[in-house]
Amino acid sequence: MNINLIEKLRENKVFPIIRSTNKQDVIEKVNALLDGGLDVMEVNVETPDIFNAIKKISDKAIICAGGIITSLQAQAAIDSGAKIISSPIFQTNLVKISKDKQLPFIAGTSTANEAYNAWKSRIPIVKIYPITAMGGERYIENLLRPMPFLNVIPQGNVELSQVEDYIKAGALAVGVGRDLTNADSYSEITKRTKKILEKLNK
Repeated sequence: MNINLIEKLRENKVFPIIRSTNKQDVIEKVNALLDGGLDVMEVNVETPDIFNAIKKISDKAIICAGGIITSLQAQAAIDSGAKIISSPIFQTNLVKISKDKQLPFIAGTSTANEAYNAWKSRIPIVKIYPITAMGGERYIENLLRPMPFLNVIPQGNVELSQVEDYIKAGALAVGVGRDLTNADSYSEITKRTKKILEKLNK
């Protein structure tokens, strides 16, 4: 599947993050997000069984396998049908795999230096993590002022109410985890998704 990931994320604005050790729970959450109108999402690989969940849903949604650190994990993610790999860190071995397999790689960075080095390595999208600890949307503004060419996704304890501010600060999209994907019911996740998209697309 050849997707223009940058355009897709710019359009979606919200980049949901699913963290769960339960395979069925992951599948249900992906379906709930799809019903709400989001088709690109990160599934954090908490256990090897999560690769099986990705296998089951990779034909419906554009799945980014998150929390990938080793080459073996990256290969397992690709084999399971993930279309994107994401790491909490900036790993050169993952850059190589991404280039060899022609698969987008989202590198985790914190500082301006790390973000710039990732961009120099031709990584088109960088995750800025943990954004809340780094200073929130003000940090994104300060980071992008000298480097407006960076495509950044702030991530880490972001709340749905903050998404709009991050987009205004220049973020490509915003990674939202528990505030979107932890709920008492799957229908609540769908409801939250529709609500935030409606707000952002006004």
